[in-house]
This record gives sequence, structure tokens and C-alpha cells, in this order.
Amino acid sequence: MTKVEVTNGNIDGALKRFKVKVARSGVPSELKKRKHYEKPGVRRREAKKEMIRNARRAARKNR
Repeated sequence: MTKVEVTNGNIDGALKRFKVKVARSGVPSELKKRKHYEKPGVRRREAKKEMIRNARRAARKNR
């Protein structure tokens, strides 16, 4: 469970810290992934495309 303490009545700051903590924990992306079922083959294909994209970016950056 993610907890954030409110200091000096600063609710806006606490809310901002809470959102950052939740985002870093990976809850929103996990929820997005689980919203629709994705076949294993499709998942592998997308991962392969992502790896190719990252390799191209790295090659372009190293030039």
C-alpha cells in the first residue's frame, strides 16, 4: 500500500508525491496491460518490434 504523509496541510504536494509513487510502482501500466487479453504470439511480436526499434535508436545514437 502506498502512503504519503501530508505536511503543513499541503494536500496538493502530497497528491503530487502520491501520483509519482504510484506511477513508479508500475500500477497504471500493469492495469493497462491487463485490460485486454493479448495472445502470447502477439506479445512476442510486439516485444521483438520494440527491441528492433531500440537497437536502431542505439545505433543512430552511437554514430
